[in-house]
Amino acid sequence: MSRMHAVELVFAFGWVAFWIYWLVAAFSMKRGRVPWSRELRIRAVVVVLAILLLRLGAFRDGGLNSDPWRAGLGLFLFALGLGFAIWARLHIGRNWGTPMSQKDEPELVTSGPYHLVRHPIYSGILLASVGTAVALSWLWLVAVALAGVYFVYSATVEEHYLTEQFPDTYPVYRRSTKMLVPFIF
Repeated sequence: MSRMHAVELVFAFGWVAFWIYWLVAAFSMKRGRVPWSRELRIRAVVVVLAILLLRLGAFRDGGLNSDPWRAGLGLFLFALGLGFAIWARLHIGRNWGTPMSQKDEPELVTSGPYHLVRHPIYSGILLASVGTAVALSWLWLVAVALAGVYFVYSATVEEHYLTEQFPDTYPVYRRSTKMLVPFIF
């Protein structure tokens, strides 16, 4: 087995394990609701674009990286990103929900990773995705860009809900903490 094939397997197993954990953890969240009209259409467009890109072979062996330094850096960013997302998921506990959901009994969490950024789960997944692109192929940046657009949109919708639910505390938190990248954005 080549070194790059082994790196690809690490990423494949890492992403599969992460998403299995994510699905299992979803059973412990509080009840809530998602306004399905516009949000469902946005999700459908993102999924259709991703499926089209995969079917067209956009990520199939296109410019596969063979540089061990890039692979190492990518694996580091991948692990850091998934670790950050998992830390945020564990820290928010039962308050976690699917993107753009509204909880029946919401709590505003501003500590732990939420002290660094307002949407650390999105930040972690994006960082892990960038790590995947660095290690495997720059073509994965297309997927990162799609996910980034979706996450910024989701975060904006969620922040509108949070401002309504916590009119005294959320605006202060929003002004003091960046959305996705500490100290920058």
